[in-house]
Amino acid sequence: MENMIEIRWHGRGGQGAKTASLLLADAAFNTGKYIQGFPEYGPERMGAPITAYNRISKSPITIHSNIYEPDYSVVVDDSLLESVNVTGGLKETGAIIINTTKDADYLKKALKDYKGKIYRIDARKISLETLGRYFPNTPMLAAVVKVSQIMTDEEFLADMVGSFKHKFAKKPEVIEGNMKALEMALKEVELVS
Repeated sequence: MENMIEIRWHGRGGQGAKTASLLLADAAFNTGKYIQGFPEYGPERMGAPITAYNRISKSPITIHSNIYEPDYSVVVDDSLLESVNVTGGLKETGAIIINTTKDADYLKKALKDYKGKIYRIDARKISLETLGRYFPNTPMLAAVVKVSQIMTDEEFLADMVGSFKHKFAKKPEVIEGNMKALEMALKEVELVS
């Protein structure tokens, strides 16, 4: 389909990849786009590899399957680079976004010389600074929005304020930290290759 962006998320159970994919779908929907956001279920448990998906389009989406040739691959845990084919089917016109501090040489080797763009972000540092705990999904959500340009930073942040007010209605004290994590991630995601 023309004008459709497909995203595949790789993470581990408990890191919030599924939640981030659903938040991205909600934000895209609220900016007038057609969306799909869904996990691939299997025998997941805390720490086990999981996969989630997004389709975002300006026109109705008629495909209802997993995503085999994504435009973007989001890797929430860089230990998956050695055990999961995170670039499988990934279009070279798209990009991979990795939560890591590893250097470009390591990433190119681990990604078996993937020819597309490679972005990295230190979601651990951002979440510890802004949230006081390790929740990589919030910075990774902002990183994929920045790299894919699904919406403007302003549209994204405005939507997320409302989303967090609803999601954290019983814990409003965490909203400010989550917003800071998003803002920081939008600035810190970097192209490494």
